[in-house]
Amino acid sequence: MTAKIETKQDTSDRELLMTRILDAPRDLVYEAWTNPKHIAQWWGPKGFTNTIYEMKVKPGGVWRFMMHGPDGTDYPNKVVFEEVIKAERLVYTHGSDDDNDPNSFHVTVTFEDQGKNTKLTMRMVLKSAAALAEAKKFGAVEGGNQTLDRLEAYLPTM
Repeated sequence: MTAKIETKQDTSDRELLMTRILDAPRDLVYEAWTNPKHIAQWWGPKGFTNTIYEMKVKPGGVWRFMMHGPDGTDYPNKVVFEEVIKAERLVYTHGSDDDNDPNSFHVTVTFEDQGKNTKLTMRMVLKSAAALAEAKKFGAVEGGNQTLDRLEAYLPTM
C-alpha cells in the first residue's frame, strides 16, 4: 500500500481573507448565500444589482449571474461549486463563461455557529500575487466589505 503524500502550497501572497460575525443563525446565513431569491438582493458592492440565470448549489453545479453596476456596466459571472456542505462550507471557482478566464479565483466560504451568531469567513485565492495586487487596486477589499455589509443588512429582512 502506498501512502499518499500531500503538499500544501503557501497562498498567502495571493489571498484575500474576509471575516464577519453576523447577528443571525448559521442556517439563515447559509440560506441567504445559497438561495437565488435571497442572494440577488444583497450580492455585490453598494449600488449593484443582480440577475440570476441559474444557481445549482451542489458539487459541479453552476451559478450564473449578471452583476449590473451603478454606472450601467454589466459584469457576467460564473461560479462552479466544487464542495458543498450544507450550512458549513462552500468551495468554488469564481470567474466568467470563459473557462480560461485569467481573472478567475478560488473561494472557500465557511459558516461557523457562534450561538445566535454566525462567523462567516470568505477566503479568496487569486492566481498570482500580481492578480491580487490588481484586484486590490480595483477595489476588491472595499467591494468585498460592502458586499458583506449588504448581507448583514439583508439578514433581518428574511
